[in-house]
Amino acid sequence: MASPGNRLKQVLKKKPIVLPGAFNALSAQLIEQAGFEAVYVSGAGLANGVSGLPDIGLLSVTEVTTQVRYITASVNVPVIADADTGFGEGLHFCRALQLFESTGAAGIHIEDQQFPKRCGHLSGKTLISARAMAEKIKLAVTQRDDPDFMIIARTDARGVTGFQEAVARAKQYIDAGADMIFPEALESAEEFESFAQAVDHPLLANMTEFGKSPGLSAETLFKMGYHIVLYPMTLFRMAAGAMTQGLTTLKTEGSVEKHLKEMQTRDALYRLIKYDDYAQQDQEMASEE
Repeated sequence: MASPGNRLKQVLKKKPIVLPGAFNALSAQLIEQAGFEAVYVSGAGLANGVSGLPDIGLLSVTEVTTQVRYITASVNVPVIADADTGFGEGLHFCRALQLFESTGAAGIHIEDQQFPKRCGHLSGKTLISARAMAEKIKLAVTQRDDPDFMIIARTDARGVTGFQEAVARAKQYIDAGADMIFPEALESAEEFESFAQAVDHPLLANMTEFGKSPGLSAETLFKMGYHIVLYPMTLFRMAAGAMTQGLTTLKTEGSVEKHLKEMQTRDALYRLIKYDDYAQQDQEMASEE
């Protein structure tokens, strides 16, 4: 049976993909149900949605990989996970890599920020040296059990030292063995296009709303040469907006009847989580006693 990383690589050989971000297992199931070929586990989504914390590296590797494991177990499509800065150096990073790979994820991305990291679209970020990041990538490539487990290198250099430094770092990370490059927080369509022209390697574009990057369509980015277009917090923001509206209505009107058509029905939820399969299995077990 093909590994998760191999299955993801086979998908990418056929075509570039849109990758929505999940913040829990249910949102991952919705992504799969909608027909997307893979799922992304957003570090910000987990920090914000699971723990109510900002995306500044406050969750431990155990907390993050526990949630990733729930997600991979709930879907049949490959999963890419956000591993932030790698949760340490040397042996600490190797253990984090081992834990992420053991979740059943198809790959991870790691970034070249110093720990504690900041959200990639905020100011005040600091970077580790390009050499240190390259050594971390080499370590990940040599220490992974499955050679198809994808190591995606993210550089935050654009918002710290400029566009040309982001390009230079990307080339160093390719030389170190990164399977894909993720340039964070590019600031114009021209920068996305120039980066793709300068970096001849599989690329990931991040289309997070309300950030520093313009809202380019996936098709536009595919034509530029990007292989994955990430929408990391789209579902989270849509869900939070809808919940806020519903709570406002409930507070002011004492009822949510006018929102019923916007809600997922009980039947739809039960189909999504395969409730009947569990009920049938339970009955079969009971009949065998």
